[in-house]
Amino acid sequence: MIKWRDEKIIKVVTGIRRCGKSTLLSLFADYLKEGGVSDSQIVFVNFEDLETEELQDYKKLYQYLKERILPMQTTYIFLDEIQMVGNFEKVVDSLYLKENVDMYITGSNAYLLSGELSTLLSGRYVSINMLPFSFAEFYEIRKRGNPEESFSEYIKIGSFPYVASLPDAEEKASAYLEGVYNTIIVKDIEDREKRRRPDPNSRKITDITLLQNIARFLAASVGNQISIKSVADYITSSGRRVSQNTVADYIRALVEPYVFYPVERFDISGKMLLKTNQKIYISDLGLRNYLVPKRGHDLGFVTENIVYLELKRRGFNVNIGKMGNSEVDFVAEKRGRYRYIQVAASMTEESTFNREIAPLRSIRDNYPKMILTLDKLTPGNYDGIEVRNVIDWLLTPQTLS
Repeated sequence: MIKWRDEKIIKVVTGIRRCGKSTLLSLFADYLKEGGVSDSQIVFVNFEDLETEELQDYKKLYQYLKERILPMQTTYIFLDEIQMVGNFEKVVDSLYLKENVDMYITGSNAYLLSGELSTLLSGRYVSINMLPFSFAEFYEIRKRGNPEESFSEYIKIGSFPYVASLPDAEEKASAYLEGVYNTIIVKDIEDREKRRRPDPNSRKITDITLLQNIARFLAASVGNQISIKSVADYITSSGRRVSQNTVADYIRALVEPYVFYPVERFDISGKMLLKTNQKIYISDLGLRNYLVPKRGHDLGFVTENIVYLELKRRGFNVNIGKMGNSEVDFVAEKRGRYRYIQVAASMTEESTFNREIAPLRSIRDNYPKMILTLDKLTPGNYDGIEVRNVIDWLLTPQTLS
């Protein structure tokens, strides 16, 4: 946000509800004040605050903001959870045209960037995606135990900032996460439906039970290849017939509020995306534990989920790699350069070591290749393939990623 300050572009901060978007805006406003910006130059509207309810009328909101724009100084406008305002894109577009306005908006649903806003503001906004705490942030906040103990706790209670700040988080996390989940399922998807209603091609998300069943299936399938058909077959096997089109719509309704992240497969040899069998990851492991409790047998997939989110935090575009008949967990790309990453809970068994390293050895280019593991016995360099302890990697500053 500091990098984009005062640029003639709208800053759109997106991410799952309660990941810290409002706090980010407040911290940035404080940063501006410390740099000499006066209170009168900052206009902050949080649409979840009941006091601002009348400003959810876009015409009243526009009038309110227009009256506070200063003629000879930059006015910094912060609009938090903007998706709660019907026709908000008209307000944003009109304000963008004015001089001396620097605008920052947040939203908890990707749909706000896929509709009219995207059309109106094509090329005039930058999207900044937020995630809940990284492990390094979580470890710094919790300040208890060694990294291994904190990592175990991170997997159990998740990474939402509020949960990380609780002294007895394991007792309280489930109740808090239930509230977050229900808010997303009811409020965010309801807001999404209101915005989609004028679209004649949209299908309504009306069956909350079906939505929750699909959410549980996706949470249980983290790290596994899935397809729309496999989800539809699962629902049908439980005694209810459902079309693949309906399943696709319901999955989209869970992806748009940033609960899940689908990841496409990438052919490493041909450097092209494949259209079949995506993998899916969840934005917070505490939320996963709420949806599918007592799954203690999939540490490898859980670690893979953490690595995926960390790669996104570090600015990589991430895909699943396919190399012949083998799979590479992640192909991470940044500025046209690639790195290939495998994730394994342990590499101490010779058969596991050989299985994980073989796909990387078959890649003939010279981009970096790495295996991340929870064990501390196998890290080292094996013919140019680096094996690192995943906790050490997560605690490495991003500039040294």
